[in-house]
Amino acid sequence: MSEPYGTPAYVSPSGLTRLYHADCLDWLRAYPGHSIHAVVTDPPYGMLEYTPEQVSKLRNGHGGVWRIPPAIGGHQRQPLPRFTVLGDKDIAALHSFFRAWATVLFPVLVPGAHVLIATSPLFNHVVSQAMVDSKFEKRGEIVRLTQTLRGGDRPKNAEDEFPEVSVMPRSQWEPWVILRKPCEGRVSDNLRRWKTGGFRRPSRDRPFGDVIESSPTRREERAIAPHPSLKPQAFLREVVRAVLPLGEGTVLDPFAGSGSTLAACEWLGYSAIGIESDLTYIEMAKEAIPRLSRIGPPLSLLWELASVDSGDPGTPHSPPTSVRPTS
Repeated sequence: MSEPYGTPAYVSPSGLTRLYHADCLDWLRAYPGHSIHAVVTDPPYGMLEYTPEQVSKLRNGHGGVWRIPPAIGGHQRQPLPRFTVLGDKDIAALHSFFRAWATVLFPVLVPGAHVLIATSPLFNHVVSQAMVDSKFEKRGEIVRLTQTLRGGDRPKNAEDEFPEVSVMPRSQWEPWVILRKPCEGRVSDNLRRWKTGGFRRPSRDRPFGDVIESSPTRREERAIAPHPSLKPQAFLREVVRAVLPLGEGTVLDPFAGSGSTLAACEWLGYSAIGIESDLTYIEMAKEAIPRLSRIGPPLSLLWELASVDSGDPGTPHSPPTSVRPTS
């Protein structure tokens, strides 16, 4: 297949992963139809925290709207974006962007392709509605259970006056919106033709579930890819594995950031494409993808162990839950 948007900025040694430095809307408009089998992504949303001015302050260590936590025991903790209040204009802009993105994404996907989008409890409904307005089916949400430092604060500048009040609940979950391009006919027919339409089960006896316990991203991973919203490999490997129900096809991350989703694909042996418009993150991803993909035991070893445990080395059973990276 000819390259639709120039030469990739990075191709993994395995050849499975390609990363492009491009605007994702332009890139998607140029890419051939019916070529992508799933999308797993964590968009920046264009909120105040991710404007060029604020990202520049973050990288310079001055914070801006980013909160720079104090060091504990000599360890500098990761910066956190403060809550941004979304007004009517912000919500309209968010809906407009995702409507435009969904419009150019739709033709590129094969029928039955799933799209998983990391969102926030504050605006997941806006993202969902924009995608549904663009012909996608809403198929639920994955709840990533994880303790965060967002919310739970007392009223600003009145903490002593209202010591028993939290302005917002402490956030302990992250919603990932599940959408799907409509199947052609029955799911079974779609699986036969396009290899999509459902989720890959963790094992034959257990369906893929929509609640996933997830620890915060480990220090080792943050050292490799110091992106402000880096997701852990354990969680990404679990959801990325699921989005290709037969283990065949190409996964797209159109907001690739530091390449963590692409690294999960690489570890799983999946074909993957990433698009990123920020050159700083492109350079970070080129270094991070191979290193993140090497965290934990190789998948081939886990398959071998699973086959031994099943008593049938000729039958490929799913790896055990110890597929997650260990400390």
